[in-house]
Amino acid sequence: MRFVKMFLIAVLIFGSLIFGLSLLFPSTARMERSGSINAPLATVYEQISHLETWPEWNPWDPAYKRDGNMLQQYSKPASGQGAWFTWSNTVGSTASGRVEIVAADSLKGITYNMTHPAMKPVKGFLELKPTADGKGTAILWRLETNVGLTPWWKLRGFLMDRMFGASMEEGLNKLRNICEKN
Repeated sequence: MRFVKMFLIAVLIFGSLIFGLSLLFPSTARMERSGSINAPLATVYEQISHLETWPEWNPWDPAYKRDGNMLQQYSKPASGQGAWFTWSNTVGSTASGRVEIVAADSLKGITYNMTHPAMKPVKGFLELKPTADGKGTAILWRLETNVGLTPWWKLRGFLMDRMFGASMEEGLNKLRNICEKN
């Protein structure tokens, strides 16, 4: 009985310690990548504001394409403010989600919201501005989410850049290649 009591006390102390340490992490997570594209701002804006072009450069789209049961639907029109797309598994898996453009400005970029059952809601920003020499476009891709107070989500937020940063970089490289070919 004494062993059980000591074990429960140890679990309680460990749990309290983990929760206490998680309070040191911020309740919001943010990750960003930036680069420059040797293409006019209008060309880059056309790619990022038209959701039907996202599969060509979005680093997470191929993962959904590998699932033969995945269904994607796009709003009409599929570009600009209010445009959205959804993805879902037709077999009943929880692999589903939605992206909606909530702000679009051809001189500044877009802001979008993304929801997915396995994640907290994410606000995304694809910000554009002319490069210093005026010959290309500087792009900043930023994702932000409120992870709340739960230790698991705070840890996940803390590791967000390590988990998804390379994918964002890959997406920006694909976007750069597409825009520079046009």
